Parts: sequence; C-alpha cells; structure tokens
Amino acid sequence: MPWKGETDPYKIWLSEVILQQTQVAQGWAYYLRFVAQYPTVQHLAIAPHGEVYKLWEGLGYYSRCKNLLAAAQQVTKEFGGVFPNTYAQLLQLKGVGAYTAAAIASFAFGLPHAVVDGNVLRLLSRFFYITLPIDSTEGKQVLTSMAQALMVTNQAAAYNQAIMDFGATVCKPKQPLCGECVFSHNCQALAKQTVQLLPAKAKKAAKKTRWFCYLVVRWPAKGLVLARQRGPGDVWENLWEYALLEDAAAFDWTDADMEAYLNQWLGTQARVLYRTPVATQQLTHQSIHCRFVVCEAKGPKKPPLGFEWIPMANVEDRAWPRSIASFNTQTGPQAFTLF
Repeated sequence: MPWKGETDPYKIWLSEVILQQTQVAQGWAYYLRFVAQYPTVQHLAIAPHGEVYKLWEGLGYYSRCKNLLAAAQQVTKEFGGVFPNTYAQLLQLKGVGAYTAAAIASFAFGLPHAVVDGNVLRLLSRFFYITLPIDSTEGKQVLTSMAQALMVTNQAAAYNQAIMDFGATVCKPKQPLCGECVFSHNCQALAKQTVQLLPAKAKKAAKKTRWFCYLVVRWPAKGLVLARQRGPGDVWENLWEYALLEDAAAFDWTDADMEAYLNQWLGTQARVLYRTPVATQQLTHQSIHCRFVVCEAKGPKKPPLGFEWIPMANVEDRAWPRSIASFNTQTGPQAFTLF
C-alpha cells in the first residue's frame, strides 16, 4: 500500500480520510489520483471545490470531501501551510477525530498515541475478552484506554503498525489463525472458545428507505439540462442532481400526471420521453430507490429558483451521486440526437 511507511503528515491524513468507510482496494486508486493532482496540502487548499468533488466522485460519504477541503484551508491559513505536529492541534482540523489525529501524530511525528482501528479493537476484545460492543461509546473508551496503556512509547509508529497488521493478518474477522498466533496461550476468548463471537457489536438500526424520482428536464434546442447543487443537511451535500420528487407515489404517475406537474412548475410545455427502471443505491443507513424520468421542454429561459440550465455536453464534468453519474454515463450528450 503506497501510504505504508509514509511520514508526510499530508499524505497520511489524505489516506486516512479516503479509507474511512472505504475498502483499501477502492481507496488505493483514489489516493494515487489525489496525490498526483494535489501533491501538497497547499495545492489542495487552493483547488476549485467542484474539481475536488469530481475527483472524489464514486467514493461516497461526501462530507469527508467537504471536511478535506476545509481542513486543507485551515492548515494553510491557521498553520502557515505546515501540518500541525501535536495531537491537540491535529484535533482542531475539520473532520479529524481521535483516530486520524493519532495516526498522523504517530506515523508522521513518532508521538505515543494509540491508533485504534477495527483490527486493534478486534484483537484487544478477543485477547482480554471484552464483551462491550465496540461500536458503543463505553466500548470504544475502554478499548482505546487499553490500547494507550499498552503503547510502546519509544516506538510508537512501529508498534501501531504492528498491532494493526497483526489484527489484519492473524486475528482476522473470519477464520483467525489461532493455531499460529503467538498470543494464543494467553488469549481469553480462545480459552473460552468464544473467538468467533468477538468483537461484540450493538444491534444495527434499521435502514431508512427513500424513493427518489428524478425529472431529467432537457431543452434540446439549446443542448441544456436542468440541474442544481444539493444543499446541506442531507446525503450528497454539494453534489449535483436533477429535479427531484422524493415520493414513492411519483414512481407510479402516468405520463399525463408528470407532464401536468412539469407544466405548472416550469410554466411552459413539457413532455415525458421515457423513464428508466428503478435502481437502488445502498448507503450505510439508507436504501435509496431511484428512477429517472427523461423529459423535454422549451425553456423557461429563467430556470426555477435554485436550478441552472447546464450544457448537456459538459454534464460529466460535474460531481454527481453515483446513481446519477451512472445514468449520465449511459445517456450522455449523444442523447440529444434522439429528439
């Protein structure tokens, strides 16, 4: 992995942010692209936001990208372009929590702060037979305190990397190598034959189901399509989207119902061309069912409040949620030849 053994705090921070809620195989390519395009935190701080969001497209959890930009600007404005080198200062950066601050402090500056990832939580839970859920506040506090107490203070980076690697390669989630483990004689979970039951996790909340009916309103004579940037307070903040009806009932509207709605909303004549099958995008706590209803209209020249007419030919230059980006790729600017 390209970030392994890295001592540049910027690159360590970048890798940690990208790998939050992301598998290594997926994050690897994004990390390389970000480092190539923004080799320093100063490059990232001055980058156009739309450009950065576009590079992030497909990674999900877009609040990470928002925090990435905010923290880069903090480093530039508040720390003179130099990454802070203490745990307390690192925690001041937008989006940097205890784990990321500890990783930067340890790997970049050799400071004795325990880096407690899922591998460490699993290893300690099993070895010490800690049955508290690792995703609970109490469980995290107990295990983090334990990890800190075990820290080899004069070899912080090596110790943190070693215990994480040990959890990833020996004390694995499934089929752990207990027969080869050098700690097997003292592992309490192994002694109690409960290795597969740990670490414990709290019951997951039920996923929320949402229905997104996107109205892709095109103005073929001008080569434009109606779109807007999503605001704060919901999924996909700052990404682009088409006109949205968040309503399961809208999925079953007839073409006549849809056209009547569009005519009233736009103040001009519109017609439905076709609609796509329903596609589902799974988020951590939400299941979003999407359908695209492709329409054509003549204007209006002044779009509805909050919307813009954007060139269809350049639609892929903007950052969209994965479901919309997939739709755009399947249709693209050539779709205008259909009209």
